[in-house]
Amino acid sequence: MNQLDMNGRHAVVTGGATGLGYAIAQRMLASGASVTLWDRDEAALQRACAELGAKAAAVTVDVGDHASVQSAVAQTLGKNPAIDALVNSAGVAGANAKTWDYAIDEWHKVIQINLNGLFYCCREVVPHMRKSNYGRIVNIASVAGKDGNPNASAYSASKAAVIGLTKSLGKELADTGIRVNCITPAAVKTAIFDQISQQHIDFMLSKIPMGRFGLPEEIAAMVAWLCTEDCSFSTGAVFDLSGGRSTY
Repeated sequence: MNQLDMNGRHAVVTGGATGLGYAIAQRMLASGASVTLWDRDEAALQRACAELGAKAAAVTVDVGDHASVQSAVAQTLGKNPAIDALVNSAGVAGANAKTWDYAIDEWHKVIQINLNGLFYCCREVVPHMRKSNYGRIVNIASVAGKDGNPNASAYSASKAAVIGLTKSLGKELADTGIRVNCITPAAVKTAIFDQISQQHIDFMLSKIPMGRFGLPEEIAAMVAWLCTEDCSFSTGAVFDLSGGRSTY
């Protein structure tokens, strides 16, 4: 494992109790940071913190609820001097269905968590980063936001919007010490696969030239680097981790 320097930094990872968020928290801790996990699953949060050790803390939050995000920021800053890095990893896959058959309630759920929730987190954390003129924000988008996956219109649309939001926010903060970037992974085998049909899983694998799914540790390595001071001249950028599927 390459050594990254996050000594003395404090990071918030949404969706941090499981999956990609958990792997990202692990890598940040290994790099010297302290981490606060935000997740709506309180039991999973407690298990994650017990496994990650003393430098990991937890706040129960529903990122799709603006008031809950505001409360989470207050709780986190009540115990830490700053939020130096924010990783927006919380997300849902949503149902697999044709756009014309897509349930309205399901569409709203996916957009509320994947897009609105990410916006709420950025909106509430950025003012605190601006006060210290330092911060790193990494948004977890998806190759689906570039290519558009059939039978996953809500997910694809939400992740395309995450890419657009990242570019806008990165430019808005370019004259500060805050950097905002996103990554676009291809499918990574985590618990989110439980929300996806086998047919759709097979489709995603067929599109990856490397012939395999990504590993959580591979995603975590890129995210952690994007949260270091070394990432100083990239902002509003989109970093591909798709096994060769999408190289633009």
